[in-house]
Amino acid sequence: MSLFQFLPHKIFPEFYEECRLTGVLRYLPAKQREYGDSYFMEEYKSQYKKSYYEDEPNLRAMAKRRLSNLKKLAEGNPKDKTSSQKKTLLEIGSAAGFFLDEAKIVGYQTKGLELSPKEVEYAKSSLSLDVDQTSVLSVGLREWEEQFDVVSAFFVIEHIEDIEGIWKRMKAWTRPGGYLYLAVPSSFGPSFQTNPKEWFATHPSDHFFDYSFLSLKKLLSILGFEVNYVRPMSYHSYRDLSPLGKLPEWLYRLYANQFAYGDTIELIARKRKH
Repeated sequence: MSLFQFLPHKIFPEFYEECRLTGVLRYLPAKQREYGDSYFMEEYKSQYKKSYYEDEPNLRAMAKRRLSNLKKLAEGNPKDKTSSQKKTLLEIGSAAGFFLDEAKIVGYQTKGLELSPKEVEYAKSSLSLDVDQTSVLSVGLREWEEQFDVVSAFFVIEHIEDIEGIWKRMKAWTRPGGYLYLAVPSSFGPSFQTNPKEWFATHPSDHFFDYSFLSLKKLLSILGFEVNYVRPMSYHSYRDLSPLGKLPEWLYRLYANQFAYGDTIELIARKRKH
């Protein structure tokens, strides 16, 4: 049985189909793109106003914060039988490997999948990381002998047209009791919720699906995961055209954290042990 059953969106049928089981949104105008070196460098600079490599200190700081989140969750699960063993971590879309390198520093055995030849070469030659230049969908469900303690994908899954394929892989590759760590754009945030005209005007053409905390929670539950952590990755009260946008910044952030209300979110889910 398919994980997804899409029907026309009730308000925006020209842009979206909505999964009746989970609420995940399929963006109808999306088109596939090549994700080589030029895409990676140009898109990053366009979005963040600096090159990926110029942003290395910030990216490493973010990696450390994410690894700290994982550590806190693992410490809160004393029943984890593999706590004394070397943990394994897979990153889908690992770029130059800054997150993998920070994970290796704190003791993980790491593996990466990345499409950009330049980033793979850098990860291998400069950071001595184990990274394969390949599409995630070209890797089989049973590619590795053992499952990973952590499977991570930061701003990757929305680019993948085969939504069944990517989710089946992430489930198969995460060991029971292990963690799935995601960062995605969110449709439950100030842009789509209060200014849909601008949302669609600036929607990336290669984002095939849009998620929210609620749709991810429903989907992950079907797949056998429980959400342990979710937070907005950014706060954009100035984009919010609702009364929320007029709240003091501290109160706005309190609301955003409480309800995972943001244009981008990150989430950690633990795979149930059956």
